[in-house]
Amino acid sequence: MTFLMTQSRRLFLVSRQNWWLAVMLLALHGGLGWGITSWWAKALLLTHFGLFLLWQPVWQREGQLSTRQGVMVLAVGIILAGWSNWWLMAFWLSMLTALIAGNVPGVKRHGERYASLLAAIYLLAVLLLWVVPHLFEDQQFSPAGLAALRFGLPIPVLAIFFFRPDPLPTRSQGVDMFYSLLMFLLLVSLVLGSFVIKQTSQGDYLFALAQTLLAVAGLLILASWLWDPRGGFSGIGQVLSRYLLSVGLPFEQWMHSMANLADRESNSEKFLLMAAHEMIALPWLAGVRWAGPEGDGSVGEDSPHPAEFEFHRLKLTLYSRQRLAPGLLLHMKLLARLLADFHEAKRRERQERENAYTQAIYETGSRLAHDVKNLLQSLTSLCSAVETSEPEDAEDMRALMQRQLPQITQRLQMTLDKLAAPGKARSPMGSLTDWWAGLKRRGAEDFVEFTEALLPQQVTIPVEVFDGVADNLLQNALEKRKAEPRLGIRVSLSWSGGKTRFTVCDDGTAIPEVVAGRLFVGPVPSSNGLGIGLYQVASLASQYGYRLGLSSNANGQVCFELSQV
Repeated sequence: MTFLMTQSRRLFLVSRQNWWLAVMLLALHGGLGWGITSWWAKALLLTHFGLFLLWQPVWQREGQLSTRQGVMVLAVGIILAGWSNWWLMAFWLSMLTALIAGNVPGVKRHGERYASLLAAIYLLAVLLLWVVPHLFEDQQFSPAGLAALRFGLPIPVLAIFFFRPDPLPTRSQGVDMFYSLLMFLLLVSLVLGSFVIKQTSQGDYLFALAQTLLAVAGLLILASWLWDPRGGFSGIGQVLSRYLLSVGLPFEQWMHSMANLADRESNSEKFLLMAAHEMIALPWLAGVRWAGPEGDGSVGEDSPHPAEFEFHRLKLTLYSRQRLAPGLLLHMKLLARLLADFHEAKRRERQERENAYTQAIYETGSRLAHDVKNLLQSLTSLCSAVETSEPEDAEDMRALMQRQLPQITQRLQMTLDKLAAPGKARSPMGSLTDWWAGLKRRGAEDFVEFTEALLPQQVTIPVEVFDGVADNLLQNALEKRKAEPRLGIRVSLSWSGGKTRFTVCDDGTAIPEVVAGRLFVGPVPSSNGLGIGLYQVASLASQYGYRLGLSSNANGQVCFELSQV
């Protein structure tokens, strides 16, 4: 119930923000327009101050004041109501005008912006046309002038009531102290300048005010030229921009700190925790909280002034020690964005390591699977030969077993070695002529045509590479023959210029371009498994200085070639 009452009160106060402003200014006008010495004028000034506390954008209206803030509020109320002094009124109006006008650039809603502009115009007019003239003992007002000031000045205030309040109030953005301070100093210069010129010249106040306005305008023109000069130097604008970019935050030091943390720490959560500790070292930051896909955490302590940001699914809440102006709010957003970007980079780096590990497991498993498949095909061929042999073929079968079984045993041992130590296993070197003779014997029963050029006896090759390439290419060609029964398969081997060239061709249909473009760069899904084995053996061949590619891809001429680079 208390929560609902608090929220209802906050909704009423914020949605009627313009009305509170207008009523506050009307009470101020009643307390100033007929003098400040009477008891009812002091009562109106005290009412004005109470309405100011309901309207003010400095503290949260739904919150509770601390003891120090309460004492300060009580002291200001007593001074306004008990000390009848036009200098005090000039100071109060200057501060109030700066508070309203300095916050206009940050107001997004049109109704609130126009109301603030009208309030600033009224306060400036009352300050220069009513309060400052009362600082001079000899200043006299005509009856017409008094009537015009007393009943004409409140017209902008009455116009504020006609601005429709926003139906959905937004959260107060606080006060831009930088703009407000500049506006306050400008008003003080205008008031004091007018007073000094009037007292020294003993002339008319309006003439002194005009002189002061011209002097201030000249200084503003000079400052605007110095802000962005054309004389070849940087100007005040760039100097002030560099200063504002480092307000409360040494930007270069922060970037250097984040870069060092990124180099030292690879774990994203530890990096986030260490970066948060670096952030709360800033004097205006009390604590940091975060919530993301990998968990939540916090550093420091909470405060009544949080600022929430969300980047890359990481929600950051930064707690400041005081209400933030737009300049520091921009710094906090930049801090949060940098921290989230670094954190996301660490997460992606870890995911890439995990993906690389998974890819290595997949490639090793695929290569071993193909080795086992090729061994199984060789054993199947031997079993088929044994089953179809006659008793009189016993001697030939024994010779076949003597040739094939040692090779199968050797290839099986190589497969087991790769499984035990995949990164250390190396392909044994063997004679090119011996390997070619064994391949022709294995493929003789599959009606494969073998041709070779003159092969030197001393040439050696990596047996595992050539076995893998030959087994995969021949198996793919035999699978293709099932769909095209009259498919002819030709295998050739040549050696020239110190380089070996091994080619497997068929006279069937061409491989589709979409499949051909990815045969050797990644797995290619297919009904007969075409592509995965070629990707594996192509990667293995490149480790030994060989290149496997598609040398011809046309109907009637489909050729794969393994050659030395």
